[in-house]
Amino acid sequence: MKSSSPKPKITKSIGFGFVPDETNIHFLVDVPRGEKQDVCIYERTKWQDGTQKIDARFDVIKVRLSKQKWEKIKPVLATEFNARLRASKHTAGKWLASKTPVHRLLGKEMMIMAWAVADCDPSVIDIAIKNWLGLRAEERWWLYTMTNATSGKADDNFGWRRALRYALTENPIEDSTNRQASLFTKFKEDEL
Repeated sequence: MKSSSPKPKITKSIGFGFVPDETNIHFLVDVPRGEKQDVCIYERTKWQDGTQKIDARFDVIKVRLSKQKWEKIKPVLATEFNARLRASKHTAGKWLASKTPVHRLLGKEMMIMAWAVADCDPSVIDIAIKNWLGLRAEERWWLYTMTNATSGKADDNFGWRRALRYALTENPIEDSTNRQASLFTKFKEDEL
């Protein structure tokens, strides 16, 4: 007699991987209705069921992006995040019309991309996307920690934040197999 093993339980999440029962810490992508208004990404420690009203006392704005730039990076973020959410038995996410919560670790990765393109010329966003995809999740988390510690506010455009923009927009990576070798070669050349 064949025994059927139970299907693995899928964790239902909101937005991209956010499960309020696990933690209140998350990122919130706020897309305004007006075409001329910027998309804002907040780091938050509080979740309210229903409406997600921004509270400047507690919600920290991390970046402002033009809608044009947001539209360019959001499908890449969705594809990357959904592949990993499915692999970890979470429901896939989608960007909502107004406010979308993002799991804190995925949010850190999203911030690396958003910070890199916030002040760049739109013509180099494809390079930033390619380089961002060439980083592992752990590398993105480390970059977030370093950048956030020194220049993590919305209007910061110095230090790690500026270095991040240059690293992702002016350093095209041919393919992932040559990534480590090219970075090592560049590092050794800079030492000489």
